[in-house]
Amino acid sequence: MPPFFVIPFPDVNPVAVSLGPFAIRWYALAYIAGLVIGWRYCLALAGRPPYLVRRQDVDDFLVWATFGVVLGGRIGYVLFYNPGYYLAHPLQAFYVWHGGMSFHGGAIGVTIALILFTRARSIRLFVFSDIIIEAVPIGLFFGRIANFINGELYGRPATVPWAVIFPNGGPVPRHPSQLYEAFCEGILLFLLLFVAERRGVRRSPGVETGLFLAGYAVARMSGELFRQPDPQLGYLIFGTTMGQLLSIPVLVAGIAIILWSRRTRRSSAL
Repeated sequence: MPPFFVIPFPDVNPVAVSLGPFAIRWYALAYIAGLVIGWRYCLALAGRPPYLVRRQDVDDFLVWATFGVVLGGRIGYVLFYNPGYYLAHPLQAFYVWHGGMSFHGGAIGVTIALILFTRARSIRLFVFSDIIIEAVPIGLFFGRIANFINGELYGRPATVPWAVIFPNGGPVPRHPSQLYEAFCEGILLFLLLFVAERRGVRRSPGVETGLFLAGYAVARMSGELFRQPDPQLGYLIFGTTMGQLLSIPVLVAGIAIILWSRRTRRSSAL
């Protein structure tokens, strides 16, 4: 019998709006909210010193970012988390409304979009990415809240007072790891980038991007300590999870970009 302090899972319908055969899910609204609010935030940042990015370019990149997030996130999930299933059911790889998105895949998709967009516009890559990257925690926050509403990506068994019994997680109380990740990947990471931006970090192109990558990797690897691994993968080498393994190169890339940016600035100052 579960302990008396277990929190019942909130009865929230994953479908936000239903119009006959058409349904709009909270998961889809989370992506829309993240993109729209993030876009407006980036426009505000472009209007602040050091004025290195045009607001028009931010406007135009919204479509590129949308395709990068959706296509990269879905392809990443198919390849990283369940390749065997989608090899046997290839058409279901296109069923985005069923859920199943990978942040790391989405990050790769947005990175490709950033490279192609900045080359086409003759914009310095890190000058532009330093603004775009600041909006990502907003999308991560809404995405994790949607994960919680869907009762997916729940945590490992727990005895903490705020443990939750998830509908698909059996009778065992579990960590609400989606909320942990919403706080760390969303709120804390946003505040880190906000403070760095206010202190003029964008005058050193690349530092803000590196901070995000390193900060996200640490937040994700920490969150995975409480999150139940995907059942089709389980625990991997040394008891790690796929999310932790995929975050290692992200952490390395973030540190490398910060060091490169600082070295480049020192060299230009000589």
